[in-house]
Amino acid sequence: MQYLLLIYQAEVGARTAADDEAMASELAAYGAFTVETRERHQFIAGEALEPTSTATSVRIRDGHLAVTDGPFAETKEALGGFYLLECADLDEAIEMAAKIPAAKRGTIEVRPIWQLPAGYAMTGGGGAS
Repeated sequence: MQYLLLIYQAEVGARTAADDEAMASELAAYGAFTVETRERHQFIAGEALEPTSTATSVRIRDGHLAVTDGPFAETKEALGGFYLLECADLDEAIEMAAKIPAAKRGTIEVRPIWQLPAGYAMTGGGGAS
């Protein structure tokens, strides 16, 4: 079954040289996690996201398009990236979520992918489970 692991963490402000060293260490930890998911044949997709300051929110209200700069909501933790993994079950998805570096200071939300009925798949391919 596929699970989306959403990575929420505090956004980074201005950085110092020490921050750059910590960032390099964290990126290496993410690289190791990604390698592990590939070796376990779980990896489907994963990406880091630009800060919420680059976001654009789109809404339709009363038939009118409303486009605003910025995120959907102001929060302490922002969606910073994700992994889409193939896991045997929720327990395995939780095991993998706990290995994501941001779990130590942020939150990893684990969501199963909704397997839509045939003919309703958003990907056009019916999805794999």
